[in-house]
Amino acid sequence: MAVACSLNCTAKEKVKRPNIIFMMTDDHTTQAISCYGSKLASTPNLDRLANEGVRFDNCYATNALSGPSRACILTGKFSHVNGFTDNSSVFNGNQPTFPSLLRKAGYQTAIIGKWHLISEPKGFDYWCILTGQHEQGDYYKPDFCENGKDIQEQGYVTDVITDKTIDFLEHRDKSKPFCVMYHQKAPHRNWMPAQRYLGIFNDRVFPEPENLFDDYSERGRAAKEQDMSIAKTMTDAWDLKLLTHDEIMKLPDDNKFKKVYTRMTPAEMAKWDSTYAERIAQFRKGGMNDKQLISWKYQQYMRDYLATAQAVDENVGRLLEYLEKTGELDNTIIVYTSDQGFFLGEHGWFDKRFMYEECQRMPLMVRYPKAIKPKSVSNAICMNVDFAPTFLDFAGIPVPADIQGHSLKPVLQGEGKAPANWRKAAYYHYYEYPAEHSVKRHYGIRTADFKLIHFYNDVNEWEMYDLKKDPREMHNVFGKPAYAKEQRKLMKLLLETQKQYKDTDPEEKVHVLFNGNKVNQNK
Repeated sequence: MAVACSLNCTAKEKVKRPNIIFMMTDDHTTQAISCYGSKLASTPNLDRLANEGVRFDNCYATNALSGPSRACILTGKFSHVNGFTDNSSVFNGNQPTFPSLLRKAGYQTAIIGKWHLISEPKGFDYWCILTGQHEQGDYYKPDFCENGKDIQEQGYVTDVITDKTIDFLEHRDKSKPFCVMYHQKAPHRNWMPAQRYLGIFNDRVFPEPENLFDDYSERGRAAKEQDMSIAKTMTDAWDLKLLTHDEIMKLPDDNKFKKVYTRMTPAEMAKWDSTYAERIAQFRKGGMNDKQLISWKYQQYMRDYLATAQAVDENVGRLLEYLEKTGELDNTIIVYTSDQGFFLGEHGWFDKRFMYEECQRMPLMVRYPKAIKPKSVSNAICMNVDFAPTFLDFAGIPVPADIQGHSLKPVLQGEGKAPANWRKAAYYHYYEYPAEHSVKRHYGIRTADFKLIHFYNDVNEWEMYDLKKDPREMHNVFGKPAYAKEQRKLMKLLLETQKQYKDTDPEEKVHVLFNGNKVNQNK
């Protein structure tokens, strides 16, 4: 009898399905994560995931914008297929998503934190999403909609989301495996740190990106006409916090900075005011020329952005400690990513949207010791549409034929190595123009060594980068004779990729190059 019981228990353990915790932040870029070599900040808990699992160095957003990226992740399909092409869209929750498919297969599912898809979440046993600022959420005293009921919580949003996640796990149905989408607001603009991290970098001088003062001389209108520069776009109040308490309180009640500031308690406001007093004094002293002012603004930006991200790393540690304490850590696939990357002063910018490396590239670390060798590093080209089929694959659920991503399971089990027949390029398509930040519509492909981008709609301009020689994407080589052969290969691969993914935007003009027509080469 004892032998039989032992055999039965072993068989059950072998087929036990893994839990899943999908950790996603907003705008947390690889340049700010120390396991990616960042010199800007230390992120020990995120580094732990990489050290105990795998770090992906070539994971890319297919549309580097919050809502569209989230829709791609949920569905495993590109924006033109899932229908959420830009942040003015509303997500169709009736289409299959990986949480809904997991739920049908017996998983208990939850989404906690930032949703930003406007429609009500479907496919979840429990959902509690941020509602303030059109679902962007607020840093202090955040508002949520919890299973259809509006509530407000005291405290700091990054802590509150972790508290709610731990509470869900504590009271879940322990007879079922779980899938929790743990979505933080931080470190999204306007970068309001937790009280305990206010001013922690005030005495730190951060190294400037080499291309902070990029003049875009070798690129076209898209780079020159954007509206996301540190020099011109950052605002004194919302972004740089250059108003005193009395000045804020005199603002109209509907002023967006006043609205987020007054969510703090009087004691929190007092600490905030003392933290920013010296910054305000420095600014009002004046005496800086244009270049010095850009450098000064960059330092303030870094101090706020990185201080806001500190609570993210801390709370990842809290969640890992809880899983360890409850014995679920090693039976849980833990994924850390962001909805896309972000510019930290590169090209003189903040924000994302462009296909350039800093924001197309996403952080991705995965821990699951039952399948992943510790300290693995992967150069496999993957995209956010790959997450959904990966989770379904590990859960033993057939991947629907219309999912466009590929399961990363063979990469994860292969110590990060891509199978022989793995994709050669990541595809990208950005649609939100004209809109905030004025980034023109564009699409393209990124291979291991090159990037090809076509800006279209109100322009017809091409860019191509040799990423080995020019990793900062400063020198457009499109149309250069020395790159003619590689350019033809990339154009052919782009057409094949668009055909594969059935992306037939009627405004695309990729075919003109093959019809003998002249194409603007960023004149």
